[in-house]
Amino acid sequence: MATSVMEMKIKKTSQLKLRVKKLWSNKPATLGLAICLIMTLLSILAPLVTSYSPTHMDFTSISQPPSAEHIFGTDKLGRDVFSQILYGGRISIYVGILSSLGGTVIGVLLGCIAGFFGGKLDSLLIRFSEIVMTFPNLILVLVMVSILGQGVNNLIIVFVLTGWMTTFRLVRNEYLSVREETYVSVCRSFGISNFSIIFRHMLPNTMSPIIVSFTVNVAFFILAEAGLSFLGLGVPVTISTWGNIMNAAQSIDVVTNYWWLWLAPGVAISMFVLAINFLGDGLRDVLDPKQ
Repeated sequence: MATSVMEMKIKKTSQLKLRVKKLWSNKPATLGLAICLIMTLLSILAPLVTSYSPTHMDFTSISQPPSAEHIFGTDKLGRDVFSQILYGGRISIYVGILSSLGGTVIGVLLGCIAGFFGGKLDSLLIRFSEIVMTFPNLILVLVMVSILGQGVNNLIIVFVLTGWMTTFRLVRNEYLSVREETYVSVCRSFGISNFSIIFRHMLPNTMSPIIVSFTVNVAFFILAEAGLSFLGLGVPVTISTWGNIMNAAQSIDVVTNYWWLWLAPGVAISMFVLAINFLGDGLRDVLDPKQ
């Protein structure tokens, strides 16, 4: 018995090493992971990275271009743009990850139930998701934001409630296919509970679309937060986010004469979103049992 347990541990260790090696050999995924970690750590450690506060106004340094003192320049109120991007990354990344996580959990749970049991329950859930998806996502988000009000947590709740349908449909379709596999019938014949079959035996074989959906949603929600904040409907303007920085730089005068005010946050958003997508593609290839 001890030998069997030891062999299982060795097998799991070797599989982990193989997956890490495969991920490391995927250059875009490795680059994406590095960029995500670096940008996240810089945002978390913002007080150690910069001595400037994102809300501190220095009227002697208004609209200064990038320099040794302010590497990303200053805005029209004399605030350091680099510190705004670092502190703003905290909120934007936080909103993207938590919103995607909440939407993924709801989508996975409902997708597992619908795909495994089928029948009227599946029809009811799929019809409900279709009704929600008939509304344009942006319109639905705007309506819910107007009801709940502006705020970081309110925005996360809105994204979670409107962002689970894609994951739900992906997981449901995977379960409709996987439940016909032989090992599922064997599990049933041995009297294994439905809960164990759904979450211990079937779920690991559907992780690839879940991971891809999670990473895509992180990128989507970061862009959605930036878009809503740019329109003045997302996070309150008193809180630094990448979208609010872009919102402050939307005038024609800024676009033509103060390029650093929109270029720096635009590059930050683009880099993080691309990095997340590269990482998601790499994890899909590594964790897909069919590969």
